[in-house]
Amino acid sequence: MESFELEARECIRDLVARYNANGDSGRFDPMLELFAEEAVLIVPDGEHEGKSAIRAMLGGVSDDLSAQRSSGVQYIRHYTATHQIDVESETAARGRCYYAVLTDRGLDHWGRYLDEYRKIDGRWLFWRREVSLDGRVPGAWAK
Repeated sequence: MESFELEARECIRDLVARYNANGDSGRFDPMLELFAEEAVLIVPDGEHEGKSAIRAMLGGVSDDLSAQRSSGVQYIRHYTATHQIDVESETAARGRCYYAVLTDRGLDHWGRYLDEYRKIDGRWLFWRREVSLDGRVPGAWAK
Protein backbone atom coordinates (compact mmCIF):
# COMPACT_ATOMS: atom_id res chain seq x y z
CA MET A 1 0.00 0.00 0.00
CA GLU A 2 1.28 3.45 -0.93
CA SER A 3 1.60 6.15 1.74
CA PHE A 4 -0.94 8.36 -0.07
CA GLU A 5 -3.51 5.55 0.35
CA LEU A 6 -2.97 5.46 4.12
CA GLU A 7 -3.30 9.23 4.34
CA ALA A 8 -6.46 9.18 2.19
CA ARG A 9 -8.09 6.49 4.31
CA GLU A 10 -7.44 8.34 7.57
CA CYS A 11 -8.61 11.68 6.16
CA ILE A 12 -11.78 10.06 4.78
CA ARG A 13 -12.55 8.36 8.10
CA ASP A 14 -12.21 11.78 9.76
CA LEU A 15 -14.44 13.36 7.08
CA VAL A 16 -17.27 10.88 7.77
CA ALA A 17 -16.90 11.33 11.54
CA ARG A 18 -17.06 15.13 11.22
CA TYR A 19 -20.16 14.89 9.01
CA ASN A 20 -21.98 12.93 11.71
CA ALA A 21 -20.70 14.92 14.70
CA ASN A 22 -21.50 18.29 13.10
CA GLY A 23 -24.95 17.14 11.99
CA ASP A 24 -25.83 15.65 15.37
CA SER A 25 -25.00 18.89 17.14
CA GLY A 26 -26.73 21.12 14.58
CA ARG A 27 -23.52 22.69 13.26
CA PHE A 28 -24.64 22.76 9.63
CA ASP A 29 -22.20 25.40 8.35
CA PRO A 30 -19.14 23.31 9.32
CA MET A 31 -20.98 20.26 7.94
CA LEU A 32 -21.50 22.03 4.61
CA GLU A 33 -17.76 22.77 4.40
CA LEU A 34 -17.16 19.01 4.10
CA PHE A 35 -18.68 19.05 0.59
CA ALA A 36 -17.03 20.05 -2.67
CA GLU A 37 -18.62 23.04 -4.41
CA GLU A 38 -20.10 20.74 -7.10
CA ALA A 39 -21.07 17.97 -4.68
CA VAL A 40 -24.24 15.95 -4.96
CA LEU A 41 -26.17 14.78 -1.90
CA ILE A 42 -28.87 12.19 -2.51
CA VAL A 43 -31.30 11.54 0.31
CA PRO A 44 -34.57 9.57 0.30
CA ASP A 45 -36.61 12.68 -0.57
CA GLY A 46 -34.45 13.79 -3.53
CA GLU A 47 -31.17 14.84 -5.08
CA HIS A 48 -29.43 18.08 -4.15
CA GLU A 49 -26.69 19.28 -6.48
CA GLY A 50 -24.19 21.95 -5.44
CA LYS A 51 -23.50 23.55 -2.09
CA SER A 52 -26.42 26.00 -2.27
CA ALA A 53 -28.92 23.16 -2.81
CA ILE A 54 -27.30 21.12 -0.05
CA ARG A 55 -27.45 24.16 2.27
CA ALA A 56 -31.18 24.53 1.57
CA MET A 57 -31.78 20.84 2.33
CA LEU A 58 -29.79 21.09 5.57
CA GLY A 59 -32.01 24.00 6.61
CA GLY A 60 -34.95 21.58 6.57
CA VAL A 61 -32.97 19.09 8.63
CA SER A 62 -32.19 21.87 11.11
CA ASP A 63 -35.93 22.58 11.44
CA ASP A 64 -36.63 18.87 11.97
CA LEU A 65 -33.87 18.65 14.57
CA SER A 66 -35.27 21.67 16.42
CA ALA A 67 -38.76 20.17 16.37
CA GLN A 68 -37.44 16.91 17.80
CA ARG A 69 -35.62 18.71 20.58
CA SER A 70 -38.78 20.71 21.33
CA SER A 71 -40.71 17.45 21.64
CA GLY A 72 -38.30 16.20 24.29
CA VAL A 73 -35.59 14.32 22.37
CA GLN A 74 -32.43 15.02 24.34
CA TYR A 75 -29.84 13.97 21.76
CA ILE A 76 -29.32 12.42 18.35
CA ARG A 77 -26.22 10.33 17.55
CA HIS A 78 -25.19 8.83 14.21
CA TYR A 79 -22.95 5.76 14.34
CA THR A 80 -21.18 4.25 11.35
CA ALA A 81 -19.85 0.72 10.88
CA THR A 82 -18.13 -1.46 8.30
CA HIS A 83 -16.63 1.55 6.52
CA GLN A 84 -14.95 0.30 3.36
CA ILE A 85 -12.75 2.78 1.49
CA ASP A 86 -11.39 2.16 -2.01
CA VAL A 87 -8.66 4.64 -2.90
CA GLU A 88 -8.71 4.97 -6.69
CA SER A 89 -5.98 7.57 -7.09
CA GLU A 90 -4.22 10.30 -5.14
CA THR A 91 -7.31 12.49 -5.55
CA ALA A 92 -10.30 10.12 -5.80
CA ALA A 93 -11.82 7.43 -3.59
CA ARG A 94 -15.11 5.66 -2.96
CA GLY A 95 -16.62 4.42 0.27
CA ARG A 96 -19.60 2.72 1.77
CA CYS A 97 -20.73 2.09 5.30
CA TYR A 98 -23.75 1.37 7.41
CA TYR A 99 -25.19 3.91 9.80
CA ALA A 100 -27.56 3.75 12.76
CA VAL A 101 -29.12 6.71 14.51
CA LEU A 102 -29.83 6.61 18.24
CA THR A 103 -31.66 9.08 20.43
CA ASP A 104 -32.24 9.03 24.16
CA ARG A 105 -35.40 7.07 23.26
CA GLY A 106 -33.43 4.31 21.50
CA LEU A 107 -32.84 3.29 17.90
CA ASP A 108 -34.50 5.72 15.48
CA HIS A 109 -33.47 4.76 11.93
CA TRP A 110 -30.68 3.04 9.98
CA GLY A 111 -29.29 2.68 6.48
CA ARG A 112 -26.22 3.08 4.28
CA TYR A 113 -23.95 5.80 2.98
CA LEU A 114 -22.51 5.34 -0.53
CA ASP A 115 -19.83 7.96 -1.13
CA GLU A 116 -17.43 9.38 -3.66
CA TYR A 117 -14.63 11.54 -2.29
CA ARG A 118 -12.24 13.96 -3.99
CA LYS A 119 -9.11 15.61 -2.73
CA ILE A 120 -9.43 19.27 -3.63
CA ASP A 121 -6.86 21.90 -2.60
CA GLY A 122 -5.28 19.41 -0.21
CA ARG A 123 -8.55 18.40 1.55
CA TRP A 124 -10.65 15.28 1.14
CA LEU A 125 -14.29 16.27 0.59
CA PHE A 126 -17.57 14.63 -0.30
CA TRP A 127 -18.04 14.67 -4.06
CA ARG A 128 -21.19 12.55 -3.96
CA ARG A 129 -23.04 11.12 -0.97
CA GLU A 130 -26.07 8.88 -1.26
CA VAL A 131 -27.97 8.23 1.94
CA SER A 132 -30.30 5.25 1.88
CA LEU A 133 -32.83 4.53 4.58
CA ASP A 134 -33.17 0.80 5.27
CA GLY A 135 -35.58 1.09 8.18
CA ARG A 136 -36.98 3.15 11.00
CA VAL A 137 -38.99 2.65 14.13
CA PRO A 138 -42.62 3.84 14.30
CA GLY A 139 -42.66 7.57 15.10
CA ALA A 140 -39.03 8.06 14.03
CA TRP A 141 -37.91 11.60 13.26
CA ALA A 142 -36.42 10.41 9.95
CA LYS A 143 -38.97 10.77 7.18
